[in-house]
Amino acid sequence: MRTLTIKLIACCMLTMGFAAQTPATSPATETPMLTAEDAEAWLDGYMPYALKTGDVAGAVVVIVKNGEVLLEKGYGYADVEQHTTVDPKATLFRWGSTSKLFTWTAVMQLVEQGKIDLDADVNGYLDFVIPARDGKPVTLRNIMTHTAGFEERLTGLIGVEADGVVPLGEFLKVYVPARIFAPGETPAYSNYATALAGYIVARTAAVSFDEYMDEHLFKPLAMTNSTFRQPVPARFKATLSKGYQSASLPAQPFEIVGPAPAGALTSTGDDMSHFMIAHLQDGRYGEHAILKPETAKEMHTSALTILPGINRMLLGFYEDNLNGHRVIAHGGDTQWFHSDMHLFIDDGVGLLVSLNSAGKDGATLGIRSMLFHGFTDRYWPAAVANSTVDAHTAADHARMIAGRYAGSRRPETSFVSLLYMLSQPTVRDNGDGTIGVSTETSPSGIALKWREISPFLWRADMSNDLLAGRVADGRVVRLSFGENSAIQMFDRVTWSRSAGFWLPLLASSLGALILTGVAWPLGAMTRRHYGMASRLGGLDARALRLVRLAGVAVAVVFVAWIALMLAMTWDLELIAKLQGGVGVLHVVSIIVFPCGAGIGAWNAWRVLRSHRSWYAKLWAVLVVASLAVLLWAALAFHLISSSGGF
Repeated sequence: MRTLTIKLIACCMLTMGFAAQTPATSPATETPMLTAEDAEAWLDGYMPYALKTGDVAGAVVVIVKNGEVLLEKGYGYADVEQHTTVDPKATLFRWGSTSKLFTWTAVMQLVEQGKIDLDADVNGYLDFVIPARDGKPVTLRNIMTHTAGFEERLTGLIGVEADGVVPLGEFLKVYVPARIFAPGETPAYSNYATALAGYIVARTAAVSFDEYMDEHLFKPLAMTNSTFRQPVPARFKATLSKGYQSASLPAQPFEIVGPAPAGALTSTGDDMSHFMIAHLQDGRYGEHAILKPETAKEMHTSALTILPGINRMLLGFYEDNLNGHRVIAHGGDTQWFHSDMHLFIDDGVGLLVSLNSAGKDGATLGIRSMLFHGFTDRYWPAAVANSTVDAHTAADHARMIAGRYAGSRRPETSFVSLLYMLSQPTVRDNGDGTIGVSTETSPSGIALKWREISPFLWRADMSNDLLAGRVADGRVVRLSFGENSAIQMFDRVTWSRSAGFWLPLLASSLGALILTGVAWPLGAMTRRHYGMASRLGGLDARALRLVRLAGVAVAVVFVAWIALMLAMTWDLELIAKLQGGVGVLHVVSIIVFPCGAGIGAWNAWRVLRSHRSWYAKLWAVLVVASLAVLLWAALAFHLISSSGGF
């Protein structure tokens, strides 16, 4: 969603906001000290302009240092219509997946009490069964490192207040995703798995998840303006920030997060600072400890290495190391709220930001990223290490990694798998020893070049992002890069699941069927204009009419699937509303795709046995081939299914 226009704007923000602020007390060549005064001047040069050009209503930024709040400040509006400004102490934001850190902390509280074993089968804590995969059960260690192997599911993820709230246990039992990877081997970020952990916390403690959070986290951390409850309690509603697609558009309804422990937290920036300080101080905030020091360190240091050299999953946190500094982090996104928390764990510093709008063309993604990178570069700049890979080796390795890859965080057993397949990233060999990734560009929209700095480890030219690959049989078979590296792998796809194979095949098949449909009325009008009669009669004429009808029907249904998928992924609230449409399309597909292929085969059989022209015979074969391709796609990507789950 990051278009060229917004990237150019973001590049201007980077220049104006990050470069313009130099402390008067030290030469421009010196690294500024992280003080409240310098940080505020720097933020004031960046945030207002970033919000305005990104069409974002409001934001809160918090910086903590050495166990205290160094700076907390609101920017823009919590309510655009009422001109209510953001107050870091009072304005409540929705924190999306940053909520997961609270769920993981709760799990570790019960681990240190001996009530939960991270390596035990989770079924021992549940009142329903998660089936094994490859004979291996899911453990909480798998869940906390996102290696439980669950596919991505969208159903029930986001709703609105009017839809009501499904109880956590019911949600988990109804929306069980398939497991597509063996546990412990492939990071695949999972909201469902996190919600499962929250349910285990509630069952183990014999209280509701909300009550557990109130008593064991919010109370000792003095987070008096925080809740996981949905909708929020009445006392919070007056200070709850509105959520926006863009600041220039109307406010959106309150979002209901289905897997609540994975993303339902509502809190102020000030309250969130208490949580950051606790983790930066090994579990202690003021006189209270939410974790023992050894437990906190276990969370912060137990890393799962899948591909060496890049950032990894820890126990709940993920690494986002930068400029030689160890950083543990977590982001969070609902549809309208977008947040990031970064803890410079060895420096005693935390940086937190949340924005209450998606912004123009998803501007908040770039705003958050540049805030973190600009902050780090300002206060802890680092020299870039030279490459140790010679030009010949770099060229060979670029050829070995080039190809198309599928992300591990994907739906596999539902119709949405088609859309994910069509959006697979591609790694290209630039021909000069560097590589490019189709999804990765600079803030100005320029494709990033990645240079190999050590064998099968690449660094992007215009950022500090790293990309690592694993080699088997003379080519790279698995890779990950940048912010994906801790929570998602990318595996080389086989030809039968490759967008490079399917995209031209589907496009040409749809094109042939659309042309067949368009030729029907054009042919009829031409014959009427010249007073010509059709040369076909009987079964041949009927076969031609039926195959034209079948071609149009198949093309319309296939395009309807694509449109429905795009609508639901663009606006997650539509998922619940379009459930009926999904069911109708499944039923229609069961009829249209097989019947269309059958009619195409019958028509081709009649044409090939006739004395019609070679052109008519060739076109009949092309049409039946197109119908067969779309039937194949419908079967391969679950458009024909008795289930509407996705």
